[in-house]
Parts: sequence; structure tokens; C-alpha cells
Amino acid sequence: MTKRKLPAPLTGMVPPIVTPLHSRDVLDVEGLSRLVERLISGGVSALFVLGTTGEGPALSYRLRRQMVERTCQFVNGRIPVLVGITDASLVEALEMARFAADAGADAIVTAGPFYFPLTQPELERYIRSVLAESPLPLMLYNMPGLTKVTFGVETVRKLMGLDKVIGIKDSSGDMPYVHQILRVAKARKDFTVLLGPETLTGEAMLMGAHGGVSGGAMVNPRLYSDLCTAALAKDYKKTFKLHEQVVELNARIYYQGAYSMPITRNIKCALSLLGVCDDFVCEPFQRCDKNERKIIAQHLKELGLSRA
Repeated sequence: MTKRKLPAPLTGMVPPIVTPLHSRDVLDVEGLSRLVERLISGGVSALFVLGTTGEGPALSYRLRRQMVERTCQFVNGRIPVLVGITDASLVEALEMARFAADAGADAIVTAGPFYFPLTQPELERYIRSVLAESPLPLMLYNMPGLTKVTFGVETVRKLMGLDKVIGIKDSSGDMPYVHQILRVAKARKDFTVLLGPETLTGEAMLMGAHGGVSGGAMVNPRLYSDLCTAALAKDYKKTFKLHEQVVELNARIYYQGAYSMPITRNIKCALSLLGVCDDFVCEPFQRCDKNERKIIAQHLKELGLSRA
């Protein structure tokens, strides 16, 4: 398998890809292959596997490994692959880090271990423990809404002193926090700052962030890739125009149905309507019903997106 060097910093669009499923513990392999090709042809810079949108913590360890192995196989070194290893168990996180390295991934991504709340010193020690045994470089994943702990700005600054800490993906939606991280990140020109909330990506990139981790890129990869390209070039007019299209896609696709975690199920629904992959989602969540599919199908049509 071909390996490519991970850019430093990593710039552009890094979609947090869904895990296509046929059933509870069966990977939709053909759908995954189509999804990888759709994203690469759409100009994305890298792929993030087993993130929140990828339902990583809800998958069996066997299925997580299969997802990593197959993704790396289909990518075949054309773009970098980042693998989420977030887990309540340090042992399991390290096992996934080693497996990702053997499969051909380029970096690992981790939030703090969920369930138990950690102090900042405990969080820092946890990351150092991962780094001590991980064969791959690591990107921090700030996801306080789901893990109950934030990577404090001072903690990030300390961890930046470790060469194997290559960046941070922030999904807090807290722009003042992002501005503080960007200020601290100036100390390392090779340190990557990526944004999770896609309606903030253009703004953050114009202020110095390097890219986005946007689920919507699976629905319209070229739109999100072009947004990053425009923002990196400081083309304000084009960035604002593409940002408006991202906001519109969010409104039409993400927020259909009264569910606590609608984004993954609705993206999978959209992808199934576009002929990419199955729409099965991990329990306790359920796939979109017939009425929701009908609404999303209409919105895809109005957005100018159709089955390949």
C-alpha cells in the first residue's frame, strides 16, 4: 500500500466520513468504496475515520478495525487518512492506534476519554500516555459537548511542545476559544487547526485556521473543498458566497426530524438517495422514515444534487 507524507500543517477539507452499514455490525463495503471515490474526486484533502459523524464510539471494535482497514485500502495513499481512537479505555485506544498504523493510516485523532470527567493535568497526562506508545502522530479533538471536558488553551499550549502532537480539531462551536487557539498556534507553523462546525469554517479559516472537518462534504464535496480553497486564498467574496451555500445545505439536510443526533442519520439518508451507500445507522438511533426521506430528497433536488 502506498504511503504519503502528512502535510504540516494539513490544510483544506477533511470530511468525517460516515461508516456505511448494511445492518448492526455489517459494513457496506461497496458503499464505502463509492464514498471514498466521491470524496477524493471532489477535491478533499484527507479523510477522518471513526469520528462522531462516523459513529466511532458506537461501533464494535471488530467493525472499527474493518472500517479503518478498508478505508486505507480504498484510499491507497492518494490522500492522508486520520483515524479516531477516542475511547474510555486507554488500552483499547492504543490498540486502535497500532492497528491504524499497520493499516496505513497517517495520524490518529483523540478526544479525552469519555464518561469520567478529567482535570486538565489528568487530560494532559492521558495524551502523553497515548503518545508514549502510539506509532502515529496525534491530533487533539476538542469535543466538550460529548466528552464533558475541554482541552484548555494552556493545556493545548503545553501539548504543542510535543512534536507528535500535530494539531487540533475543535468542535466546541466557541469562536472566542478558536481565536485563543489560533493565537497560541502561531508558535508552531506546522500545527494544524481544523474546525468541526461547518457554518463557522469559512470565518475561522479567514482568521487563520487551516481547514474544516465537515459532514456536509459527503453530500457536496466540491462545495466544501472550494470553500476551503477560497478561504485559504483569502478570497473574501467567494468565501462568503460559498459559506451561504453551506448554511443552506445545513438547514435543508441536517435538521429534519426531532432527534438528539440528527446529522449522521440525515447524511446517511442523503447519501443513500444519491446512490452512494446504505442508510442504516447505529442503535439506538434509527434511519429516516419515508416522510423524512421524501423531504430530504426534495431538498437535494432543490440544492441541485442528484444520483450519480
